[in-house]
Amino acid sequence: MEWTVIDRPGYFGTKRNEIHQRYDTQFGKNNWRISWQWGEQIIQKPEALQIYEDGYYEFFKSNKKILEWITQTASDVYDTAESNIASKFNYNVQETSNNHIHDIAIRRAVLRNGKWFKGHHLVHVRPEKEGETLGPHLIPFHLPGMIYRGKIKYKGENRDFVINPPWWLMMGIENSVEQFYQQNKVLEIKII
Repeated sequence: MEWTVIDRPGYFGTKRNEIHQRYDTQFGKNNWRISWQWGEQIIQKPEALQIYEDGYYEFFKSNKKILEWITQTASDVYDTAESNIASKFNYNVQETSNNHIHDIAIRRAVLRNGKWFKGHHLVHVRPEKEGETLGPHLIPFHLPGMIYRGKIKYKGENRDFVINPPWWLMMGIENSVEQFYQQNKVLEIKII
């Protein structure tokens, strides 16, 4: 069985389930998958998440003050809901309509840096929240040359990113962890 790339779906957001349903209808259940371009290779989600997490790991390695701040302030971190903490280190545990992966990546990167949370409250890692500085749109990607620079979609639709940039560019920094995660996505279908 072979797979072939047919699209660059980009960011799904709250439309994830709707877009996945559309793919099921269009290509058949289990006949499509989301993968990531990594140079000349196409990699699967576990490898993409490891690379995403590595961005946080490298960031904490070079920003010890921020690592110290989050471990001394937070008892844990969350993204979309406080229930996110139940995922602990498992990227497959997704209980909300949006994927929450940066909270898991932060936990794993903190642990890989030999630290853990000692604070007294949960820290919400979202724009305009206490943990905003750790949002994936503000974390520099450690291998920026590997970020795909071509045209992608936004919530399943074509979009002119020059006129209407995606949120990770509008609110964040160029060459962020989020930019890698969203812009390197590809849609593959099975060739039978």
